[in-house]
Amino acid sequence: MKPHLRGSGCKAYLNDMKVRIGEDEAFYYPDLLVSCDPDDHKRNYVKQSPLLIVEILSASTEAYDRGDKFACYRQLDSLQEYVLVSPKTYRVEAFRRNAQNRWELFSFAGAEAEVEFASINFRCYMQAVYEDVDFGLV
Repeated sequence: MKPHLRGSGCKAYLNDMKVRIGEDEAFYYPDLLVSCDPDDHKRNYVKQSPLLIVEILSASTEAYDRGDKFACYRQLDSLQEYVLVSPKTYRVEAFRRNAQNRWELFSFAGAEAEVEFASINFRCYMQAVYEDVDFGLV
């Protein structure tokens, strides 16, 4: 994904970067986020305007990632796509904000599927998403 973003004004940040929700003290550490906001690029420890957020699900956090955390993320006006990746099988769910400001689900499943992150105009095959995943270890 990083080569795809090169020259676009957008940058990807991995799981050690915080996202701040609103003016309160709500912070989250998504597994991956993409921001195209120049002000975000100047901030070293926290981003406030992500365009895309990706979370890798786990048994202990899946309900929270789908529920309360997603409800908080939806408060971000900049957020256009929220992606959940299953660690157990080839399944990616992308929630996208539509023109009516409603969230629509786009589901991708199977090893041969092509996954699309529409917010950054990026497509790849499911096998690239799961490149180093050993389902036997999950």
